[in-house]
Amino acid sequence: MITRRSFGKCSLGAASVSLWPRLHGASIDSTVNGVKIGAISYCFRAIPRPQEGDYIDTIVRAYQDCGIGYCELFNPMVEPWNLPGGGRAPLNTPELQKMRQDLRNWRISAPMSRFQEVRKKFNDGGIDIFAYVMTFTEDFTDEEIDAVFRQTQAMGVKLIGTNQTTVGMGPKLIPYCEKYKIDLGFHCHAKADDPNEVASVASYEKLFAMSRRFKANLDIGHFTAGNNDAIAFIEKHHDRITHLHLKDRKRNDGPNMPWGEGETPLKPALLMLKQKHYPIYAVIEYEYPGKGTPVEEVKKCVAYIRQTLA
Repeated sequence: MITRRSFGKCSLGAASVSLWPRLHGASIDSTVNGVKIGAISYCFRAIPRPQEGDYIDTIVRAYQDCGIGYCELFNPMVEPWNLPGGGRAPLNTPELQKMRQDLRNWRISAPMSRFQEVRKKFNDGGIDIFAYVMTFTEDFTDEEIDAVFRQTQAMGVKLIGTNQTTVGMGPKLIPYCEKYKIDLGFHCHAKADDPNEVASVASYEKLFAMSRRFKANLDIGHFTAGNNDAIAFIEKHHDRITHLHLKDRKRNDGPNMPWGEGETPLKPALLMLKQKHYPIYAVIEYEYPGKGTPVEEVKKCVAYIRQTLA
């Protein structure tokens, strides 16, 4: 199973809905009892890039096949280079250093029309891009940060999910959030003992105090693996949470598991969104070692959510 750090059974109703946008241009309705069900496009990373044509078309079809109408768009699927380690691995060879500089140059010079085109392809497929993903690492230049915010704006997106951005990057990012009126949803991992990692209640509360535009993309799987209480956090900070990443992990930095086999409170979290009417997206992040194709496994996750919220 490829992870983001090394990357650098849906109901018949949902399956039939997935065909509608292609035929009629309608939006895919993946809201169940008030809860918006989405997926990060990283779920479909194992689908090969086509030799010809646009990879974005492949990703749009995957969302349609799963009946999912809300997309958190993983930046390597838009960009031409994939750095190992999600952008935070040591660039200790000339080849990696050149790749990093090439990526920086591409970001700075990429035409905004490409990002407008990406948005149109998702819109035409009946899918709303509600967030764009970017790991802002310490080596980002001001020009590169600005370019990413402009790209996000060109897609009509008001939220950037930060993936592996550290707490220490917060002050550097505030001016861009204010300039472009774009929020950052800080994604968490399980390293709760490192104060610079977004991984604990304290790290989130430090970010919340920095800026009103700093929000939480709470990965309840990683949060649980870091021995935090995801339900208590959602209840206390629901007004600062943009979306949940849904996966099932064991505590004590345990492994990713098929949904329902780990220790993540998936069902209580989903039922809390439903019962308390919190406007928080429930976003599938498929990372466990599944036996089927990415589309087949994501459909299983959709079915789990639908059954829980029925």
